[in-house]
Amino acid sequence: MENRIEISHVDKFYGRKRALKDVTLTIEQGMLGLLGRNGAGKTTLMKCLAALHTIQGGSISVCGIPIENAREIRSIIGYLPQDFSMYPTMSVWESLDYLGLLSGMDKTLRRERIEMLLKRVNLEEQRHKRVKALSGGMKRRLGIAQALLHDPKTLIVDEPTAGLDPEERIRFRNLLCEVAEERIVILSTHIVGDIEATCEDIAVMNGGEILWRGTVSRLLENTNGKVFTINAEKKYLAEIKKRFIVTGMLVQNEYVTVRIICEDKPGIKANATPPNLEDAYIYCLYSNGCDVSGGV
Repeated sequence: MENRIEISHVDKFYGRKRALKDVTLTIEQGMLGLLGRNGAGKTTLMKCLAALHTIQGGSISVCGIPIENAREIRSIIGYLPQDFSMYPTMSVWESLDYLGLLSGMDKTLRRERIEMLLKRVNLEEQRHKRVKALSGGMKRRLGIAQALLHDPKTLIVDEPTAGLDPEERIRFRNLLCEVAEERIVILSTHIVGDIEATCEDIAVMNGGEILWRGTVSRLLENTNGKVFTINAEKKYLAEIKKRFIVTGMLVQNEYVTVRIICEDKPGIKANATPPNLEDAYIYCLYSNGCDVSGGV
């Protein structure tokens, strides 16, 4: 079975609203970061890949299986939605065991998989704790465990670190990187830091369309010579924000250091600065005609 997802000219409508517009992607084994702001169409695309939503145009195949074969698709895909929830009064072990039972796994295999996954997601000590008593990070790790329970070929995670504290975010990112060594992992997020820490292969999405696909290194290269810093008095800040796309600022007493994106060196005292991924993402949106007047 080929370990690849092929998405070709996919359209998705909600009534008259076109949520996905001619989306074409090929996704190989490893981790793909799908980056886009809220409402970009990321969740819709993830649900289509998980055979939870039907498409109105184009085609999708997952590991050689057409998306129309929903039952077969779901048997090879693990999905962690943004609004993930489990049975709150069950223990961690009970909830995983019950989900394994529902999916038709025999008792011996369920126990083996649950033991292995609890170790992998660092929830061994919480096995008897009720789901409702878990922290946000623990629930997310439990979500990964349930998504991996049937050993899927593809793992889809939608906004997995939203609301997590920095320590849990790092732990979760590391877990995803480990999992991606064995399968396709699609990380959908609007948090640039998640992509920067885990993915080299990325796609940028906005308005239901794929704007850009490639490596993080290439996206940064595209932004070379477009990022500058300006040191100015605070009284000039409003004027700077009107003239340029601002991606960051540091206020110190009466002065401010402003990070801007500009096609050419501005006609004021400014220093060229190497771009970071946040700069590159905003420039990608801007160069594709998206409204980024608010910067970040």
